[in-house]
Amino acid sequence: MNIMKTFKLDNEPKIESGFKTPENYFDNFSARVMEQLPKEEPKTISLFSKRKTWIYAAAAILVLALTIPVVYTNFYSSSSEIDEATLENYISYHSTVSDADLVNLLDEKDIQKINVDLNIDDKLIENELSQDSNLEHYILN
Repeated sequence: MNIMKTFKLDNEPKIESGFKTPENYFDNFSARVMEQLPKEEPKTISLFSKRKTWIYAAAAILVLALTIPVVYTNFYSSSSEIDEATLENYISYHSTVSDADLVNLLDEKDIQKINVDLNIDDKLIENELSQDSNLEHYILN
């Protein structure tokens, strides 16, 4: 059973809103609005101009934070001594330095540092030489 009655929008009476525009309201509307506008343009302040100083300050702090470690490592942690590996590689790969030149440059302290006391057992040396296939080459040269 269908109790709903049919509804037609055009047949129903209209309800009035209660709001009405005065007569001739829109005839001189634009002229009245233009009279109410200020005569001088107000000064506009951009939001970016207020934040510009903060952006520049943040950029300066970021640049300082990135450059201070580099400056510190270059000036304070650099030593005047050359590490041994660098010196050894330089000497070994530059053929202009001969053994005689190196011997002439060494002093008493350097010679004492080079002196290494190796306590190697004779049997260990014999075992190594007997297992080495190039023993004849070592003996002849």
